[in-house]
Amino acid sequence: MSNLDRQATLTVCGGRGFVVAEPVRELLSPRRVRLGESTEVRRLLPNLGRRMVGAWAFVDHYGPDDIADEPGMQVPPHPHMGLQTVSWLHEGEVLHRDSTGSLQTIRPRELGLMTSGRAISHSEESPKQHARLLHGAQLWVALPDAHRHVDPHFQHHADLPQVTAPGLTATVILGELDGAASPGTTYTPLVGADLALAAGTETSLPLHPDFEYAVLAMSGEAHVDGVPVLPGSMLYLGCGRTELPLRATSDAGLMLLGGEPFDEEIVMWWNFVGRTDEEIRTAREEWMTSDRFGEVKGYDGARLDAPEVPAAHLKARGRVR
Repeated sequence: MSNLDRQATLTVCGGRGFVVAEPVRELLSPRRVRLGESTEVRRLLPNLGRRMVGAWAFVDHYGPDDIADEPGMQVPPHPHMGLQTVSWLHEGEVLHRDSTGSLQTIRPRELGLMTSGRAISHSEESPKQHARLLHGAQLWVALPDAHRHVDPHFQHHADLPQVTAPGLTATVILGELDGAASPGTTYTPLVGADLALAAGTETSLPLHPDFEYAVLAMSGEAHVDGVPVLPGSMLYLGCGRTELPLRATSDAGLMLLGGEPFDEEIVMWWNFVGRTDEEIRTAREEWMTSDRFGEVKGYDGARLDAPEVPAAHLKARGRVR
């Protein structure tokens, strides 16, 4: 999914200097952003209070939206570099196309993982014949310097490993959780998991004390480490945890995001993750004037133009709060 904000702003993030090295309970509120004509998302990362969680650098939550009489998601072809996109659905379908020739319909609890590497472009849309409801999350993972120029590629995994306990099913989206490992390719130590909790469940998940974590609330009513989380909010948990207590007062859906704190300074602007002002400006110019990002074939509509880069010098910095 693209950042379609026409007033795209610089985001400075990364670096270990501001990582909370102990357990915390920091509730993050979303910013509402329009994507096209019919989709509104709740943006949790980047947030004024928290820029990254491990290598997770961007989190949008959308729906559940009734799109029975609407076109649904319509995100025109747009570029990415220096990151991975993770598409995750609870309801509905999304048709992915990209400039490597990938064409894939992503369905609930299937992993759509696009690694942009040095350059890629893609589109996302609800199929013409689509389900009534659309509900999901779109996330970005920043690529470390050693791997951010890899060849672009797309992976689709319909069968993902699960960790189960009474009243809990945890689907491992990326990385590893309690011995279960996702087949999705990762470039830094991290984890992403979808947690389905039955009403009345009280349980806990094992965590890695060197990771920092956050939980995105997708649906229902749940308490995470004693804190009530409502759908569309995210609870940042810091580091130093070996387990995470969970309690559901209704059937609930959560996403657990975590990873080793990202120790590089990055510049994130529009749909690009880079390291310098020059990189970002060059990428923007090449999207507008060259074929660097390739062509998305088969999308019925024009591709997305890039906003203007701010006049101020874009400087890579560490984590900010």
